[in-house]
Amino acid sequence: MIRDVLVIKDGLPLYSKNFCNSKNFISDKNNLIMVSGFLSALNSFSEEFEDLGSIKELKLSNTDLRLAFLKNNTIPNLIFLASFDEKTNTVNVQRFLKKMSYAFLKKYNINRINNWTGQTNEFDSFEDVVSLYFKEENEENNLIFKHKMVDLFEEIKDAIDVEEKHQIISVNKRSKINDNANESPNFLKKIPVLKIAEGLNPKHYLTGNLALEIIKKIDSRKTVQKIAQELNVSGVKVHNSCKNLIKLGFIVLKNSH
Repeated sequence: MIRDVLVIKDGLPLYSKNFCNSKNFISDKNNLIMVSGFLSALNSFSEEFEDLGSIKELKLSNTDLRLAFLKNNTIPNLIFLASFDEKTNTVNVQRFLKKMSYAFLKKYNINRINNWTGQTNEFDSFEDVVSLYFKEENEENNLIFKHKMVDLFEEIKDAIDVEEKHQIISVNKRSKINDNANESPNFLKKIPVLKIAEGLNPKHYLTGNLALEIIKKIDSRKTVQKIAQELNVSGVKVHNSCKNLIKLGFIVLKNSH
């Protein structure tokens, strides 16, 4: 997770925020001026050499702490920085910093930033924005993790023993032979109904082709059995995918009339 964020202007800490209880050299207010000056000088030093370019990330050897940098070219010597642990994806941290820098420059005009007097409380109102982005980032990471767990469960299901496979084949044969809905297993009569939040694209969270194809077929009228027939797959397989979609909050199953 992201532990700290820091905005540096001309080597001075313009804004800082700590998101965790554990302390480090960035979260310690007494170190902020020294740390800001050092990190700013380090970034400027690397840019002096054309082959090096600007620093994007630093890893500290005696801790799991890593640092991500984002330099904004709109204002000279303005650097956005985040500290994070090894479990956090660097791409996600860079995305967070880009959102943070955009919001900061939108909230405070260039003249105000350039004419900053050195008082750190001048930008305290930015805390609400940073906290909101931090919450959104955590929620998205949790959803991605949840999706990965669902994929893992699907892989485990694919590795079931021979006896369970025979049971699935047996149910599948009965469902194909008996077209009469009354003779089908109860779960084949269930009707999937979408409940995806507005603005949420399932493609960003689903990697399995079957799950995406099932979502395309859902119209609040087709049963699990009907969708399985249209996709030419077993009803059991469609039902298992539906259960995973329920866990992600994308659909619900209702009884057919």
